Amino acid sequence: MNDSCHGMMNRRCFLESTVKLYFSIGLPTLLLDYGKAQASVTTDSGFEPAYLKLHQTGELRERAEKLWAIMKGCELCPRRCGVDRQKGMSGVCEAPGTKLVIAASHPHFGEERPLVGEGGSGTLLLSHCTLRCAFCHNWERAHLGRGSERSIDDFASMMLKLQDIGCHNINLVTPTHYSAHILKAVDIAAARGLRLPIVYNTSGWERLEILELLEGIVDIYLPDYKYWDSDLSAKYSAGAESYPEMTGKAILEMHRQVGVARPAKNGIMQSGLMIRHLVMPNNTGGSEKVMEWIAGNLPKDTYVNIMVQYTPVHKAYDYPELSRRITKEEYMQVVNKAKDLGLTNLDVQGYRWLKS
Repeated sequence: MNDSCHGMMNRRCFLESTVKLYFSIGLPTLLLDYGKAQASVTTDSGFEPAYLKLHQTGELRERAEKLWAIMKGCELCPRRCGVDRQKGMSGVCEAPGTKLVIAASHPHFGEERPLVGEGGSGTLLLSHCTLRCAFCHNWERAHLGRGSERSIDDFASMMLKLQDIGCHNINLVTPTHYSAHILKAVDIAAARGLRLPIVYNTSGWERLEILELLEGIVDIYLPDYKYWDSDLSAKYSAGAESYPEMTGKAILEMHRQVGVARPAKNGIMQSGLMIRHLVMPNNTGGSEKVMEWIAGNLPKDTYVNIMVQYTPVHKAYDYPELSRRITKEEYMQVVNKAKDLGLTNLDVQGYRWLKS
């Protein structure tokens, strides 16, 4: 998730915090009425989400059952723990068997601008994580599993509520280990009128076999490409040595499925691939190499968000090389490299507040 509000307060962060508060106490009727008016604008543009056709043919339900069966000896993520989640066992991600844990559901105003628009990105923060990075900004949710246990029907209702209040998409954050639950919930929600695009907001570390089951269901892929060096991905992400190679292959598959992300006339993204790369101190992620890979393997107008907000949290202080914010020079070196490589669709964030 794009945690750009960390350590600062601006209009976008204020709006997001206010909406979270409203959700915690129950949204006022006035806001709900406004949202419904906004939702009609969002969904009357002629857009049809990818999953609708598969829902109508019954294939969406069939794919959900295939993913559910994989949890018998779980191989939903590249760790392939093989634990029987159907019997309540937990693997490295620590997701509690077949139970679904959700940390939050709210319009997010801190995501990429083409996802946010005026109504916000309809974000569902899913608890637990397959990657378990030492510097995780959301470690309470991702590592400790903070959140509330919900039924799949509850999950579907949350999606519909986000649509009702005017969000532009359903943004599923950290979805990999809950992919079976997601497909079941989308199938239920589609039957009840869900028509928003699905955003698969992932670490990027995905199995091709699982992504193939998501084809025609996910509208927008939003993967990270965190590291170039496998030794560093293993060091900082709980032994995930395969991260660089598997993420590269996963991103190519995502692009094959949804293509280049291009916003609609109203500026809102409805489909396509949007890549994130978080610039880390001391070139820990191999940022320039990541930009070279993108430029060499994808169209030059691929959407790339070069993220500026790295903050040392959680276990980052255990590693001296990760224990500070990035500098302005470090960030601009990556931006300039991307431009020199001919990448034309860059999301360059505010960096003037960074120290030299």
